[in-house]
Amino acid sequence: MSSDRGPGAAVTPRRCGVIGDPIAHSLSPVLHRAAYAANGLAWEYDAHRVAADGLPEFVARLDATWRGLSLTMPLKRTAPALAAEVSGRALLVGAANTLILQGGAVVLADNTDLPGAVAAVRERYDGPVTAGTVLGGGATAAATGLALCELGASTVTLLVRSPERAAEALTAIARHPSGPRVEVGSLAGDPVSGEVVVSTIPAEAQDPDLVARCSDVLVVFDVVYDPWPTPLAASATDRVLVGGLDLLVHQAALQFELFTGLAGPLAVMREAGEAALAARRAAR
Repeated sequence: MSSDRGPGAAVTPRRCGVIGDPIAHSLSPVLHRAAYAANGLAWEYDAHRVAADGLPEFVARLDATWRGLSLTMPLKRTAPALAAEVSGRALLVGAANTLILQGGAVVLADNTDLPGAVAAVRERYDGPVTAGTVLGGGATAAATGLALCELGASTVTLLVRSPERAAEALTAIARHPSGPRVEVGSLAGDPVSGEVVVSTIPAEAQDPDLVARCSDVLVVFDVVYDPWPTPLAASATDRVLVGGLDLLVHQAALQFELFTGLAGPLAVMREAGEAALAARRAAR
């Protein structure tokens, strides 16, 4: 990596990026570029709109200058099939948010959402987690549900609009080596239980009734970072609040390490994310 660093060094071009649909809102370019600058890396990181069925074609066009891809919806569950190797974390979640490339080929599919969620919660809360509730049933729900298991939860409840939407997340969480009990309930009216509630649903889906059902939970973890605060986050004035930026920064720092071999500068990345969100709010 030394050839990519520092003024006057022989620069080996490297490219990374974030892909998904929609993608214009992504803060990942801000975070990764800040990390490159802090480490003196002459790397590029851009956002690319890639539809659900466009991932194989996009990857096939990448040349040897590409080192890594960050993935967001709707690509996480299809990404592992493109890799020569799939990490244990990605296998557990059944989805990848990170692809590592060498020579234009995808050599590894990994998932930093899972360890990133664990780190985000532990940064704010060091108490016990015996049970938790996840709002939503997508790939992020699977990763954060597994994170609850890593934190000690023996029961994880998924609250969704329709049970069939939670099938993959339920299966993924049930694969955790601790053998958790995984339950599925209705987002429209079932109770929220445990020490932690994780919301993976949009802010507009957080109606007053749902927010009220979350009022007794000690830790509120909302994976949304824009708009902020969400109704659920705004209600957590006297409780532990873990935000979407916390998750984004922790998982991005892990991605940065996978891409570059260097430790992710967490504080630098968080500061860059906070500044970018403040600028967005000011422009509205």
